[in-house]
Amino acid sequence: MPERKPRADATRNREAVLAAADTLFARCESPEAVTMADIATAAGVGKATLFRGFGDRTGLIHALYALRLAPIRLAAEEGPPPLGPVTSPLERVPALVDAVLCFKIDNRHLALALEGTGGDSPYAAEHYEWWHSTLQAALEQIPGLADSGFTAHALLAATRADLVEHLVGQQRMTREQMRAHLTAFTARVLEARVPLD
Repeated sequence: MPERKPRADATRNREAVLAAADTLFARCESPEAVTMADIATAAGVGKATLFRGFGDRTGLIHALYALRLAPIRLAAEEGPPPLGPVTSPLERVPALVDAVLCFKIDNRHLALALEGTGGDSPYAAEHYEWWHSTLQAALEQIPGLADSGFTAHALLAATRADLVEHLVGQQRMTREQMRAHLTAFTARVLEARVPLD
């Protein structure tokens, strides 16, 4: 049986909801302040439409996050250097970590909302598993690196949304300062490639 295409109004509603949620999360003081009712009102749809289309607030946040992340995933999976898979791992690893950081800075409140949804571990989320496996695969190509799995986790920990919010939101660190610090940290990690006893 062929897969049914979504109705035009359902597609239109989904796009309106995602656009409204995107705007609200970008402008909010705190991600917790954005409610399903706010999103429904901004999108011009009923709350039932949101719950039908996304299940709950967490499902909506996951869908919006995946939509925002899609171009970066495509660049990392198929794109040219420095993100793409044909890049030297010593260039690709810093580029991947920088891409995560820039994404978190540009989508700070959305990332905070996603990492703060509670329930499931953020480390079990599909987007985290994808970042981790992509970074780990690049790290595994670097000779002498002791533990690519742990190293990938440690590098990603430096890009957690709550840390980014603390440094950018509270301490007023600029985007370029954050990137410079993370680039230097990543370089130190990659230089220390001697396995531990």
